[in-house]
Amino acid sequence: MNKYWQIAKVRMQEDTAYSAWYWAGTVSSILRLLVIYYFWQAVYSNRSAIQDIDLETMITYIVVAMLLQGFVGGVGQDLAENIKNGNVAIELMRPYDLIYKMFAVDLGSKLMHLIRGTIPMMLVAFFFMDIPFPGSVEAWLLFIISAGLGLWIGTFFDFLVGVLAFWTVNIWGVRVLKESLVTFFSGALIPISLFPDWLRVITEFLPFQAMVYLPVSIYSGMISGTEAYLAVGLQLFWLISFYVLVRVIWAQAVKQITIFGG
Repeated sequence: MNKYWQIAKVRMQEDTAYSAWYWAGTVSSILRLLVIYYFWQAVYSNRSAIQDIDLETMITYIVVAMLLQGFVGGVGQDLAENIKNGNVAIELMRPYDLIYKMFAVDLGSKLMHLIRGTIPMMLVAFFFMDIPFPGSVEAWLLFIISAGLGLWIGTFFDFLVGVLAFWTVNIWGVRVLKESLVTFFSGALIPISLFPDWLRVITEFLPFQAMVYLPVSIYSGMISGTEAYLAVGLQLFWLISFYVLVRVIWAQAVKQITIFGG
Protein backbone atom coordinates (compact mmCIF):
# COMPACT_ATOMS: atom_id res chain seq x y z
CA MET A 1 0.00 0.00 0.00
CA ASN A 2 2.97 2.30 0.61
CA LYS A 3 3.73 2.55 -3.11
CA TYR A 4 0.21 3.76 -3.83
CA TRP A 5 0.46 6.37 -1.07
CA GLN A 6 3.73 7.59 -2.62
CA ILE A 7 1.94 7.90 -5.97
CA ALA A 8 -0.79 9.95 -4.29
CA LYS A 9 1.85 12.21 -2.69
CA VAL A 10 3.51 12.81 -6.06
CA ARG A 11 0.14 13.92 -7.48
CA MET A 12 -0.34 16.26 -4.53
CA GLN A 13 3.06 17.80 -5.17
CA GLU A 14 2.22 18.26 -8.84
CA ASP A 15 -1.03 20.01 -7.95
CA THR A 16 0.78 22.49 -5.69
CA ALA A 17 3.62 23.21 -8.14
CA TYR A 18 1.98 26.40 -9.41
CA SER A 19 1.05 28.56 -6.44
CA ALA A 20 -0.88 31.16 -8.46
CA TRP A 21 -3.13 28.49 -9.96
CA TYR A 22 -3.49 26.89 -6.53
CA TRP A 23 -4.75 30.05 -4.81
CA ALA A 24 -6.85 31.04 -7.82
CA GLY A 25 -8.72 27.77 -7.35
CA THR A 26 -9.40 28.65 -3.71
CA VAL A 27 -10.73 32.11 -4.55
CA SER A 28 -12.83 30.70 -7.40
CA SER A 29 -14.44 28.12 -5.10
CA ILE A 30 -15.40 30.75 -2.54
CA LEU A 31 -16.81 33.07 -5.20
CA ARG A 32 -18.94 30.25 -6.63
CA LEU A 33 -20.26 29.55 -3.16
CA LEU A 34 -21.21 33.18 -2.60
CA VAL A 35 -22.91 33.46 -6.01
CA ILE A 36 -25.04 30.37 -5.32
CA TYR A 37 -25.89 31.59 -1.81
CA TYR A 38 -27.14 35.00 -2.93
CA PHE A 39 -28.93 33.48 -5.92
CA TRP A 40 -31.13 31.33 -3.66
CA GLN A 41 -31.59 34.24 -1.26
CA ALA A 42 -33.06 36.16 -4.20
CA VAL A 43 -35.24 33.23 -5.29
CA TYR A 44 -36.77 33.00 -1.80
CA SER A 45 -37.15 36.75 -1.32
CA ASN A 46 -40.91 36.64 -1.99
CA ARG A 47 -41.75 33.15 -0.80
CA SER A 48 -41.23 31.04 2.30
CA ALA A 49 -40.90 27.62 0.65
CA ILE A 50 -40.66 25.80 -2.68
CA GLN A 51 -42.51 22.47 -2.62
CA ASP A 52 -42.16 22.32 1.19
CA ILE A 53 -38.42 23.12 1.09
CA ASP A 54 -37.71 26.26 3.11
CA LEU A 55 -34.77 28.60 2.53
CA GLU A 56 -32.54 27.15 5.25
CA THR A 57 -32.99 23.60 3.96
CA MET A 58 -32.41 24.69 0.36
CA ILE A 59 -29.26 26.64 1.19
CA THR A 60 -27.98 23.71 3.24
CA TYR A 61 -28.70 21.30 0.40
CA ILE A 62 -27.08 23.45 -2.30
CA VAL A 63 -23.97 24.25 -0.26
CA VAL A 64 -23.32 20.64 0.82
CA ALA A 65 -24.02 19.48 -2.75
CA MET A 66 -21.40 21.93 -3.99
CA LEU A 67 -18.92 20.60 -1.45
CA LEU A 68 -19.49 17.00 -2.58
CA GLN A 69 -19.65 17.69 -6.30
CA GLY A 70 -15.92 18.31 -6.47
CA PHE A 71 -15.25 14.74 -5.36
CA VAL A 72 -17.47 12.74 -7.73
CA GLY A 73 -15.05 12.95 -10.64
CA GLY A 74 -12.03 10.74 -11.17
CA VAL A 75 -9.01 10.05 -13.34
CA GLY A 76 -10.86 9.14 -16.51
CA GLN A 77 -9.14 11.93 -18.44
CA ASP A 78 -5.67 10.86 -17.29
CA LEU A 79 -6.44 7.25 -18.15
CA ALA A 80 -7.70 8.21 -21.62
CA GLU A 81 -4.52 10.20 -22.29
CA ASN A 82 -2.35 7.25 -21.23
CA ILE A 83 -4.28 5.00 -23.58
CA LYS A 84 -4.08 7.39 -26.54
CA ASN A 85 -0.36 8.11 -26.25
CA GLY A 86 0.48 4.43 -25.68
CA ASN A 87 1.84 4.84 -22.15
CA VAL A 88 -0.73 2.36 -20.86
CA ALA A 89 1.33 -0.51 -22.34
CA ILE A 90 4.36 0.58 -20.28
CA GLU A 91 2.22 1.15 -17.18
CA LEU A 92 0.89 -2.40 -17.37
CA MET A 93 4.44 -3.77 -17.16
CA ARG A 94 5.22 -1.89 -13.95
CA PRO A 95 4.98 -3.59 -10.52
CA TYR A 96 1.56 -2.32 -9.52
CA ASP A 97 -2.07 -2.74 -10.43
CA LEU A 98 -2.79 0.08 -12.89
CA ILE A 99 -6.36 0.46 -11.64
CA TYR A 100 -5.15 0.98 -8.08
CA LYS A 101 -2.43 3.31 -9.35
CA MET A 102 -5.01 5.48 -11.09
CA PHE A 103 -7.15 5.51 -7.95
CA ALA A 104 -4.06 6.59 -5.96
CA VAL A 105 -3.53 9.47 -8.38
CA ASP A 106 -7.18 10.36 -7.93
CA LEU A 107 -6.78 10.25 -4.15
CA GLY A 108 -3.93 12.76 -4.37
CA SER A 109 -6.04 15.10 -6.49
CA LYS A 110 -9.01 14.81 -4.15
CA LEU A 111 -6.91 15.51 -1.06
CA MET A 112 -5.59 18.69 -2.66
CA HIS A 113 -9.12 19.68 -3.68
CA LEU A 114 -10.14 19.15 -0.05
CA ILE A 115 -7.43 21.53 1.14
CA ARG A 116 -7.64 24.06 -1.69
CA GLY A 117 -11.39 24.23 -2.24
CA THR A 118 -13.53 22.29 0.21
CA ILE A 119 -12.11 23.44 3.55
CA PRO A 120 -12.19 27.17 2.64
CA MET A 121 -15.79 26.79 1.43
CA MET A 122 -16.73 24.92 4.60
CA LEU A 123 -15.32 27.72 6.76
CA VAL A 124 -17.34 30.32 4.85
CA ALA A 125 -20.48 28.16 4.85
CA PHE A 126 -20.52 27.23 8.53
CA PHE A 127 -19.23 30.46 10.07
CA PHE A 128 -20.74 33.11 7.79
CA MET A 129 -23.80 31.42 6.26
CA ASP A 130 -24.87 29.54 9.41
CA ILE A 131 -25.25 26.21 7.60
CA PRO A 132 -26.63 23.80 10.23
CA PHE A 133 -25.18 20.39 11.06
CA PRO A 134 -27.20 17.14 10.85
CA GLY A 135 -29.69 16.82 13.65
CA SER A 136 -28.36 13.60 15.21
CA VAL A 137 -25.32 11.38 15.52
CA GLU A 138 -27.14 8.77 13.42
CA ALA A 139 -27.65 11.29 10.62
CA TRP A 140 -23.96 12.25 10.81
CA LEU A 141 -22.82 8.64 10.50
CA LEU A 142 -25.23 7.88 7.67
CA PHE A 143 -24.10 11.01 5.84
CA ILE A 144 -20.41 10.14 6.16
CA ILE A 145 -21.05 6.59 4.90
CA SER A 146 -23.31 7.83 2.11
CA ALA A 147 -20.87 10.54 1.03
CA GLY A 148 -18.04 8.00 0.87
CA LEU A 149 -20.13 5.62 -1.22
CA GLY A 150 -21.14 8.46 -3.54
CA LEU A 151 -17.50 9.46 -3.99
CA TRP A 152 -16.50 5.94 -5.05
CA ILE A 153 -19.49 5.55 -7.36
CA GLY A 154 -18.48 8.76 -9.14
CA THR A 155 -14.85 7.62 -9.30
CA PHE A 156 -15.75 4.26 -10.85
CA PHE A 157 -18.09 5.89 -13.36
CA ASP A 158 -15.41 8.36 -14.45
CA PHE A 159 -12.93 5.49 -14.82
CA LEU A 160 -15.37 3.64 -17.09
CA VAL A 161 -15.66 6.71 -19.31
CA GLY A 162 -11.85 6.87 -19.54
CA VAL A 163 -11.61 3.20 -20.56
CA LEU A 164 -13.70 4.03 -23.65
CA ALA A 165 -10.49 5.49 -25.14
CA PHE A 166 -9.55 1.90 -26.04
CA TRP A 167 -12.38 1.84 -28.58
CA THR A 168 -12.89 5.48 -29.61
CA VAL A 169 -10.67 7.99 -31.40
CA ASN A 170 -11.54 10.86 -29.06
CA ILE A 171 -13.59 10.79 -25.87
CA TRP A 172 -13.82 14.56 -25.42
CA GLY A 173 -17.46 14.62 -26.48
CA VAL A 174 -18.27 11.65 -24.25
CA ARG A 175 -16.67 13.40 -21.27
CA VAL A 176 -18.64 16.60 -21.92
CA LEU A 177 -21.83 14.52 -22.05
CA LYS A 178 -20.79 12.68 -18.88
CA GLU A 179 -20.17 15.93 -16.97
CA SER A 180 -23.55 17.31 -18.07
CA LEU A 181 -25.43 14.15 -17.07
CA VAL A 182 -23.72 13.88 -13.70
CA THR A 183 -24.18 17.56 -12.85
CA PHE A 184 -27.89 17.51 -13.69
CA PHE A 185 -29.06 14.03 -12.70
CA SER A 186 -26.95 13.82 -9.52
CA GLY A 187 -28.94 16.66 -8.01
CA ALA A 188 -25.89 18.92 -7.77
CA LEU A 189 -27.80 21.89 -9.22
CA ILE A 190 -31.21 21.48 -7.57
CA PRO A 191 -32.79 18.74 -5.44
CA ILE A 192 -34.17 15.90 -7.53
CA SER A 193 -37.39 16.20 -5.51
CA LEU A 194 -38.08 19.39 -7.51
CA PHE A 195 -37.94 17.55 -10.84
CA PRO A 196 -41.20 16.88 -12.72
CA ASP A 197 -42.71 13.52 -11.76
CA TRP A 198 -41.82 11.83 -15.06
CA LEU A 199 -38.18 13.00 -14.86
CA ARG A 200 -37.88 12.04 -11.20
CA VAL A 201 -39.04 8.51 -12.03
CA ILE A 202 -36.35 8.22 -14.71
CA THR A 203 -33.71 9.55 -12.31
CA GLU A 204 -34.54 6.88 -9.74
CA PHE A 205 -33.34 4.21 -12.19
CA LEU A 206 -30.03 5.99 -12.88
CA PRO A 207 -26.88 5.82 -10.72
CA PHE A 208 -26.29 9.57 -10.65
CA GLN A 209 -28.52 10.37 -7.67
CA ALA A 210 -26.33 8.08 -5.56
CA MET A 211 -23.36 10.44 -6.08
CA VAL A 212 -24.73 13.67 -4.61
CA TYR A 213 -28.49 13.78 -4.02
CA LEU A 214 -28.79 10.88 -1.57
CA PRO A 215 -25.93 11.87 0.79
CA VAL A 216 -26.92 15.54 0.75
CA SER A 217 -30.57 14.66 1.39
CA ILE A 218 -29.48 12.66 4.44
CA TYR A 219 -27.39 15.60 5.67
CA SER A 220 -30.16 18.17 5.20
CA GLY A 221 -32.85 15.95 6.71
CA MET A 222 -34.84 15.68 3.48
CA ILE A 223 -34.72 11.92 3.93
CA SER A 224 -34.31 10.15 7.27
CA GLY A 225 -35.05 6.96 9.18
CA THR A 226 -35.79 3.86 7.11
CA GLU A 227 -35.65 5.88 3.89
CA ALA A 228 -32.07 6.92 4.67
CA TYR A 229 -31.00 3.31 5.25
CA LEU A 230 -32.64 2.26 1.99
CA ALA A 231 -30.75 5.07 0.24
CA VAL A 232 -27.43 3.74 1.57
CA GLY A 233 -28.45 0.24 0.46
CA LEU A 234 -29.11 1.56 -3.04
CA GLN A 235 -25.69 3.19 -3.07
CA LEU A 236 -24.08 -0.11 -2.07
CA PHE A 237 -25.83 -1.78 -4.99
CA TRP A 238 -24.48 0.79 -7.46
CA LEU A 239 -21.00 0.68 -5.92
CA ILE A 240 -20.71 -3.10 -6.22
CA SER A 241 -22.21 -3.03 -9.73
CA PHE A 242 -19.73 -0.40 -10.91
CA TYR A 243 -16.75 -2.16 -9.33
CA VAL A 244 -17.63 -5.42 -11.09
CA LEU A 245 -18.20 -3.50 -14.33
CA VAL A 246 -14.81 -1.77 -13.99
CA ARG A 247 -13.04 -5.11 -13.56
CA VAL A 248 -14.89 -6.83 -16.42
CA ILE A 249 -14.49 -3.99 -18.93
CA TRP A 250 -10.87 -3.41 -17.92
CA ALA A 251 -10.07 -7.09 -18.49
CA GLN A 252 -11.56 -6.82 -21.98
CA ALA A 253 -9.77 -3.55 -22.65
CA VAL A 254 -6.34 -4.93 -21.72
CA LYS A 255 -6.84 -7.66 -24.33
CA GLN A 256 -6.85 -4.91 -26.96
CA ILE A 257 -3.21 -4.20 -26.10
CA THR A 258 -2.29 -7.88 -26.37
CA ILE A 259 -4.12 -8.32 -29.68
CA PHE A 260 -2.33 -5.38 -31.30
CA GLY A 261 1.10 -6.31 -30.07
CA GLY A 262 1.20 -4.84 -26.54
